[in-house]
Order: sequence, then C-alpha cells, then structure tokens
Amino acid sequence: MKSISFEPIVSKKSKILILGTMPGIKSLQEQQYYAHERNAFWNIIFRIFDEQFSTLYEKRKELILKNGLAIWDTLKYCYREGSLDSNIKNAEPNKVNELLNQNKQIKSVVFNGQSAQKFYDKFHDRIDGITYHCLPSTSPANARLKIEDKYNEWAVIKDLL
Repeated sequence: MKSISFEPIVSKKSKILILGTMPGIKSLQEQQYYAHERNAFWNIIFRIFDEQFSTLYEKRKELILKNGLAIWDTLKYCYREGSLDSNIKNAEPNKVNELLNQNKQIKSVVFNGQSAQKFYDKFHDRIDGITYHCLPSTSPANARLKIEDKYNEWAVIKDLL
C-alpha cells in the first residue's frame, strides 16, 4: 500500500525537530501523528513538559508548538504492508534539510528510532551547527524497552531546549 506522510508541525519558535520514519496505518487513518493508542510518543511528551495528558489532537499540536518542538517524518512516500518500518519499500524522502534551512532556529534533530535516522542519513547530509540524537522508537513494535526506559531517554529533550 502506498503511504504518504503529513505536513510538518512547525513554527518559528521550534528549536527541536522530531523526525519519525513514516506514519503507521492508524496514524494514516486518523490523519494524526502517532495516533496508535499503544505508541508511547504522546504520553512521553506530555510527561516531559509536566502537562495533563490529552487525546485531543489540537491539544497535542499546541503542546508541541508551545514547547519549541516540531514534528515531521523522514519519508514523504513509501510502499509498506502494515506499519513496520522494516517493511518499507521504494521510499522517497521529505525535504527535511530544506525545512531546516528555512527554520534556522532549529538547532537539534531528534530521531524517533533507528529507522528514522537510517532513512535521514540515506537521503540527506547532516547540517553543520545542528545536533542529532537518535532516541528509542516510541512505537509499540519497540517492545524491548518499557515506557519508563523510553521516557528516561526522551527526557533529553528538556536539556536540548
């Protein structure tokens, strides 16, 4: 099945770009980043900023922008059966470096898992002056880490701001 990523969530206040690989089936159906109820992303982000958890997508986007974050995916298109990154075929990249060059206030890129980093590095050169951090995937497919362990690693976001 052909998958198409979303537009970035970004503002002129964004200092950190969080890059996933490509939205999974549930996210594509809902047209929302990290929509799968077992994906730990939103739980972690709300906890990092000590905010009350919300399932409302508008509140989630507000939280991202209010705290100097941006979200996008490394891939614009791909073919994939299911939601696993390991099933991605014929991937085409988003213009991530173009976004970074248009938003010079972004000084850090955080990869949501190794696949996001792998695809970024396949299609893009790293930009001088930007720090890059690969954090554990928040996907439910990454069952090797408990949510608490994922949170402990993702908490670096506060230090990067």
